Amino acid sequence: MRVLIATDAWHPQVNGVVRTLTSLAAAARALGVDIEFLTPDGFPSLPLPTYPGLRIALPGRREIARRIEAAAPEALHIATEGPIGWAARAYCRRNKLAFTTSYTTRFPEYVAVRTGIPVGIGYALLRHFHDAAAMTMVATPSLRQELAERGFKKLGFWTRGVDTTLFQPDDPARLDLPRPIFMAMGRVAVEKNLEAFLSLDLPGTKVVVGDGPQKAQLMRKYPDAVFLGEKKGADLAAHLAAADVFVFPSLTDTFGVVQLEALACGTPVAAFPVTGPKDVIADHPIGAIDNDLRAACLRALTMSRQTCRNFALARSWENSARQFIGNLTSLQPSRSLRPSPVMAQRPVRG
Repeated sequence: MRVLIATDAWHPQVNGVVRTLTSLAAAARALGVDIEFLTPDGFPSLPLPTYPGLRIALPGRREIARRIEAAAPEALHIATEGPIGWAARAYCRRNKLAFTTSYTTRFPEYVAVRTGIPVGIGYALLRHFHDAAAMTMVATPSLRQELAERGFKKLGFWTRGVDTTLFQPDDPARLDLPRPIFMAMGRVAVEKNLEAFLSLDLPGTKVVVGDGPQKAQLMRKYPDAVFLGEKKGADLAAHLAAADVFVFPSLTDTFGVVQLEALACGTPVAAFPVTGPKDVIADHPIGAIDNDLRAACLRALTMSRQTCRNFALARSWENSARQFIGNLTSLQPSRSLRPSPVMAQRPVRG
């Protein structure tokens, strides 16, 4: 089976969407499914003012068509609602092709935090985008319920997984810091709500792993916290394993793959009771969720690290890939995409 995924989020970005798609492709390959990506690579782009260091692609209609037809996929999935996603959606609509989407980022909340635009406007736009899909895949039951209440239709499940070979507890980084270590990891940006963590009165040390536009401001405001910058791969896993508690203060993530990555490293999670943590942690003894984040952090210290690891071992990317592929095969496209002779001879970038 050939699958093409259109995404605005791609390397060198470091975020949950990119990690999810990369892990999905690797797991699907082992199941005999070939996933290619239609990414911003090769398109002109502009800097994104609200995200310094990131750029937004400006895809041309003709080139989008060429790349899709050259890939000749049997199923097309749109992972993001940016310019690449909208262009791929428009192509499918013009050619009466069925496609699926996934809801992975709370753009209405992100935009509201940065611009003050009401979330209702953002959700109306996203509802229009996803209503054209044969299925919109969501990661958790609570997100499905929330979107259904906002008028989204044709919702299906696609859970997330974790690489338990990479993320493991056996080789933690050596951090010469007062214990316990409470660690947050991810993009250092206002929508991640890191101040809710950094402002807490906690024993030991508060550590932030990651980079982003709010880093310099937070370093000045919270000089007692330790900012270690961006970590990747085995280095990231080693730092997660070195923490006593992983703190996930976000109120806007739809899942938070990093929660599973921390648990795979044997590190319990502390979070607010919102979509994502409510579904991952729930009432399992692998962390604590509480409107009082400090209380959650202290309660998480009492959790068994082995129980956290065992929980993650049952949530593989292979299971996630099987669910994603099952969603695609359950649909009947209007017609299969086939390349023209000219298109088939040209390489697909990205």
